[in-house]
Amino acid sequence: MKIDAHNHFWQYDPVKHSWINENMPVLKKDFLPKDLYPLMELNKIEGCVAIQADESDEENVFLLQLAVDNNFIKGLVGWIDMMAHDAEERMQYYSQFKSMKGFRYVLQDKTERALMLHPVFKRNLALFQQYGFTYDLLIFKDQLGFSETLVQQFPQQKFVLNHLGKPEIKAEKIQDWNKAIATIAKNQNIYCKLSGMVTEADWDKNTYQDFIPYMETILENFGSKRIMYGSDWPVCLLAADYKNVFNIVAQFISSLSDNEQKDILGNNAINFYNL
Repeated sequence: MKIDAHNHFWQYDPVKHSWINENMPVLKKDFLPKDLYPLMELNKIEGCVAIQADESDEENVFLLQLAVDNNFIKGLVGWIDMMAHDAEERMQYYSQFKSMKGFRYVLQDKTERALMLHPVFKRNLALFQQYGFTYDLLIFKDQLGFSETLVQQFPQQKFVLNHLGKPEIKAEKIQDWNKAIATIAKNQNIYCKLSGMVTEADWDKNTYQDFIPYMETILENFGSKRIMYGSDWPVCLLAADYKNVFNIVAQFISSLSDNEQKDILGNNAINFYNL
């Protein structure tokens, strides 16, 4: 089964989705399962994992209902306040929903770059395993070192790095990111999503060749058993359509064995998120 391990849904609200700025007019509308499903069908993708796009409990309620109404949504990554003192109470509540597979807390824009190493954050993360929750790491390149420390401190917790850790593809900078990826990937409890690449490149002029060095680094360090495909739809529409995003990964892995391709395009996501 092919799985898109990273996509979003929203009913556009300029306040709730304030991260959608004036340079992103294409995203200023509703994006719902009825919009995604035909694109998945065209690319023979049978299921997806929906990721939070707003930091609120209301977002979780919204996603949970979408999963009830649309059986191609195989799992959810919701939001939880990792700095809250009642976080376990929220985990207990969400553990009753089979579709809720894990959580994401948006670290990339936090002023405190090492916030993931704060004692309260780590105390809450330590509870994830008992509820079977995964953790999606949304960070910028400068936070990879702090994240590696976190991943190392929780060897039994399952992590997945979103969007390759956001390398500077547009600027063609790779050396520092390359070293950081090689370090964090040594931890066997972290996976990586081949997602979000087109939005880190030049939105108007990106080509397949731009992404090859970055995908090569991920494949070399994570191997085919710890990589999963994600479209990052609809955010990807800033730079490419759904089919083009899928084809970037499909073309790159086309020289791998059938089993390796199946792992990257579905099996790894199924195993990681327990879909």
